[in-house]
Amino acid sequence: MSYSRQSMGSGFRSTRGYEFGRTYVVRPKGKHQATIVWLHGLGDNGSRYYNALSHAFLHSLCSSSQLLESLPLPNIKWICPTAPSRPVSLLGGFPCTAWFDVGEISEDLHDDIEGLDASAAHIANLLSTEPTDVKVGIGGFSMGAAIALYSTTCYALGRYGNGLPYTINLRATVGLSGWLPGWRSLRSKIESSNEAARRAASIPVILAHGTSDDVVPYRFGETSAQALAMAGFRQVMFKQYEGLGHYTVPKEMNEVVHWLASRLGLEGSR
Repeated sequence: MSYSRQSMGSGFRSTRGYEFGRTYVVRPKGKHQATIVWLHGLGDNGSRYYNALSHAFLHSLCSSSQLLESLPLPNIKWICPTAPSRPVSLLGGFPCTAWFDVGEISEDLHDDIEGLDASAAHIANLLSTEPTDVKVGIGGFSMGAAIALYSTTCYALGRYGNGLPYTINLRATVGLSGWLPGWRSLRSKIESSNEAARRAASIPVILAHGTSDDVVPYRFGETSAQALAMAGFRQVMFKQYEGLGHYTVPKEMNEVVHWLASRLGLEGSR
């Protein structure tokens, strides 16, 4: 397997002027069949995933104390970008790496559409140069899962929240311990367009959440899965992990591995 560190798309700025950090790339050791952008959580960066993946292991996506089993996915290229550093309302305005601004995670959570769009566009830019015969997907943990799911709704709608066209043909989405921004209005938006309904029905999505998550409560993962299904995303799988907090475990990652291999039709994966 070969590895590289790149600054792909790091010059993209939102209208607020926040600059994205370094992007890390782990190249496949087998035939390149798929590329997945993997997105970190609040306050993290892309290098953790780069270092974990480049050693053929995936560490806990929120804690370096755990070492998860190796990912037998030799046909996937992993792109691990770093979010901009910005003031975060949840932290009282303290700046840290964040894909968008977020306050307290609750039913009344306000969606930062400008920040969501900027990050979704940055991720799309990272995927825009992939070969046409390579399947592309997005995954993430916590806030990374939220922007992955937001990007998926942009794919289905064919546009960002600001109305600009979204042109990436996503083939799979993974969301671990996250939530779906804009879930309340998603169904009405999808149902207003036959093409959006077709795209929503076409993309496989796997969500996983622990019942003891004290950062992003379990009910937000469950509500996100239900909102996607009600909006016409017909290939949504939701996995509940009893007693799991805001971190991952080998069983969860093994299920993600098998799901990706199956949904993307990867060769040489066990």
